[in-house]
Amino acid sequence: MSAAQSVQPQATCKVRVGDASINVLQWGNGPTAVLFHGNPDSAVMWEGIGKRLEARFRCFAPDLPGFGRSEVPTDYDPSLDGMARFVEQLLRSAGIKPPVDLVSHDFGGRFALAWAIKHPADVRRIVVMNTAFFSDYRWHFWARMWRTPVLGELSMAVMNRPMFGRELGRGAGGRMPQEHVDRTWALITPRMKREVLRLYRASDPSTFKGWEDELLALTATKPTLVIWGDKDPYISSRYAERFNARKVVHLPEIGHWPAVEAPAACAEAILEFFSEYA
Repeated sequence: MSAAQSVQPQATCKVRVGDASINVLQWGNGPTAVLFHGNPDSAVMWEGIGKRLEARFRCFAPDLPGFGRSEVPTDYDPSLDGMARFVEQLLRSAGIKPPVDLVSHDFGGRFALAWAIKHPADVRRIVVMNTAFFSDYRWHFWARMWRTPVLGELSMAVMNRPMFGRELGRGAGGRMPQEHVDRTWALITPRMKREVLRLYRASDPSTFKGWEDELLALTATKPTLVIWGDKDPYISSRYAERFNARKVVHLPEIGHWPAVEAPAACAEAILEFFSEYA
């Protein structure tokens, strides 16, 4: 089945980007919303959102390069330019017609926002959840570890299921569903671990200089919603106010993963916002 065909809820397809197979989950029919996950996730993190939007939207959620069940294109590089290029190739290969809505979280925000800056005419609305796109951001402990040669490789080598579960629980303020931990851990592969290190090592905050100004120019013209879990130990809630958004929804009891911890509240906010800025 091709990605461009009409689909039933929770369909899986493969899209070719260069020499790589990219895994995609889809829900519903209608205007297309493209959903980008972050680290250490895959498209399955969007299930709670996709099932709630499927009556009105076609939700198209890829596993990013090296994550989930996706391969890594040979010519892909994890710079902001490389991320934007990957998204453009993915949407073209999938036959998705612009404009599209963008919904993103964590590193997925870098993919989505870099592409949006390069292709503003193809963007209808933007939703951002707990992501950093600013040059004054300072990395958290694990990010500093992963950015350090040798230490990053060692940390990946010793990672095990209990450690992984504890960290996701800490990041979610104790609200992370056990099922999501299990499903996410099941998709952790050596390839994914290597890609995590590549992402963090290519993402010095200084790379956002210039880009952050272009982002604010973009969000001044494109309706933008920020949904933020305020108990996020990785990215301070003060960044929620930095996107020049039309609306910011703070979730005081939610951590780094609003879409997983509070999918109903997130979907309600998205649907309300999309209705207001139809």
